[in-house]
Amino acid sequence: TLEKYPDTLLGSNEREFFYDEETKEYFFDRDPDIFRHILNYYRTGKLHYPKHECLTSYDEELAFFGIIPDVIGDCCYEDYRDRKRENAERLLDDKLSESGEQDKYVYRTIRERMWRAFENPHTSTAALVFYYVTGFFIAVSVMASVVETVPCGRLPSKKESQPCGERYKIIFFCGDTACVMIFTAEYLLRMFAAPDRCKFVRSVMSIIDVVAILPYYIGLGITDNDDVSGAFVTLRVFRVFRIFKFSRHSQGLRILGYTLKSCASELGFLVFSLAMAIIIFATVMFYAEKNEVDTTFTSIPSAFWYTIVTMTTLGYGDMVPLTPTGKIVGGVCSLSGVLVIALPVPVIVSNFSRIYHQNQRA
Repeated sequence: TLEKYPDTLLGSNEREFFYDEETKEYFFDRDPDIFRHILNYYRTGKLHYPKHECLTSYDEELAFFGIIPDVIGDCCYEDYRDRKRENAERLLDDKLSESGEQDKYVYRTIRERMWRAFENPHTSTAALVFYYVTGFFIAVSVMASVVETVPCGRLPSKKESQPCGERYKIIFFCGDTACVMIFTAEYLLRMFAAPDRCKFVRSVMSIIDVVAILPYYIGLGITDNDDVSGAFVTLRVFRVFRIFKFSRHSQGLRILGYTLKSCASELGFLVFSLAMAIIIFATVMFYAEKNEVDTTFTSIPSAFWYTIVTMTTLGYGDMVPLTPTGKIVGGVCSLSGVLVIALPVPVIVSNFSRIYHQNQRA
């Protein structure tokens, strides 16, 4: 068993240094709890990381017995890597706080200090102020986009009510300009401070930042042409993407994003299963209802709406089956939707819990 790993202490001749001639035994004055996992590695070929053990002690035991951490099993390696990263960051922070020489830290250039301030606003008072100021303007921008559609009474020359955005156009324009200036400055500063600017520009949050401010600049160059103005009104819908900027200010939203990213395969399975079920049930429902005089199932694509609403248990009631066969198919469709949607939910919840606890430890 031991000779299978000749590069380690127990598998090489070095173990003879620990042989006691009097007792005729090998004696290693090491941690017995961690040695249990090391011995199990020699027996099974699988090395596991005990979460309850001290990471530093575990690394010391592996180094003593000549075992590299790369052989840790897939079931434990992610936890080991996360603990390793957390421990390194904690030691680094402790070193900074004890030495008091933050100006000599590796973040010496302006760009590195700015990027660290953006990613961790609690590093300085200025970064924290900028963090809360941008969060305030995000909230103001989102609220203004909502309030400007609220009716604000009628003008004497018009019968219909006028939205607040048109009645107080100058006020809303000035507020939007202030928000966009802040967002633009933030985007340019982040781009300047980014370690890899190409990677930053391609990131999801960078694209959201651009989409959030682009309608304002396009609107400045649009003429009074009705066709062009109509297209701009449609483009203003993209201002709602400003709400996604809150993900930089919310730990919960970031955890949710990481969860969805880690559950990409499960979500893909959900979409694929729903698509198959929608097509099957819509086809069956169409042929079951097409001979009815007042049927709303005029085609298979029109039956997609009924199938989607039924499988998600919404049931608007705008399309209902009239034949007994159609009602049976509708019932089976509803039950199938509950089962299909419920299958990946436990995996998503488990990943969310795992990422949340990892973030809390960090």
